[in-house]
Amino acid sequence: MALVPYEEGGGWAARQLHSPWATFHFASRTVRLQQDWRRLGVAAVVWDAAVVLCAYLEMGGIDLRDRSVIELGAGTGLLGIVVTLLGKSFFVSFKANHNCSARVTITDRAAALELLESNVQANLPPELRPRAVVKELTWGKDLDNFPPGAFDFVLGADIVYLEETFAELLQTLEHLCSERTVILLSCRIRYERDLQFLKMLRERFSVSEVHYDSSKDVHIYKAQRGSHKDDF
Repeated sequence: MALVPYEEGGGWAARQLHSPWATFHFASRTVRLQQDWRRLGVAAVVWDAAVVLCAYLEMGGIDLRDRSVIELGAGTGLLGIVVTLLGKSFFVSFKANHNCSARVTITDRAAALELLESNVQANLPPELRPRAVVKELTWGKDLDNFPPGAFDFVLGADIVYLEETFAELLQTLEHLCSERTVILLSCRIRYERDLQFLKMLRERFSVSEVHYDSSKDVHIYKAQRGSHKDDF
C-alpha cells in the first residue's frame, strides 16, 4: 500500500488525516476523497506528496497525449484520478496493453482496492471511467499481470518508506519501464534510508530532481533507464 511513517499527534495535520473526507480542486473539478484511517491507517489518507505531484502535472509541462500511465501505491487514488481528468484534454491512450482498454492504471495492494475503486468511480465522470482501471499490484509479486515495458509514465507519491520493500519496488520499476519510460516519484526525505533508495535507484536509472515544493518539503524526482533523457 501507499504507506508512510506517521506518528500520532494533535494539530491541524492530524485532524486532516483522521477526517473521513479530503477535498481538492484539480483539472477544473472538485475531487472529494473518502478517507478511512480507522480501517486502513496511513494507506487511506491523502499525503502532501500526492498533492504536490498533482499540481506539478497540472502545470502542463508534461505532454501526456498518446501516453500510457501507471500509478504505484495509489492509496486513496488522488493522483490517478487527477491524471485521468487531465487525460480528458490530453487524450491519454493505453495502446500497449491489448488486454485492457484503460488509459490510466491505478494500483495498490488488495486491502486498499475497495476504497480506491470507490474514490475513482465517485470522482470521474461517466465518459472518463473507462479510461481508468484499478488493479492489484504487490511489488515484485504480481508483475506477470502487467506487460513489461508497456508504460510511458510510472508515477508514485510517498511510496519510498520501508527499506525492506526497496528491492521489490526497484524490480517492479524495471519490469514496467522501457527505454522511453519516465518515472516520476514524489516524496519527502524523512530518513537516511530514503536517500539510500535514491542511491539504489541511481544505480539502475538516470535520476534528476525536477521540482521541490519548499512549503511542503516535497521533492519530485525523474528517473529513466541508463543515460536516456526525455524532456517530456
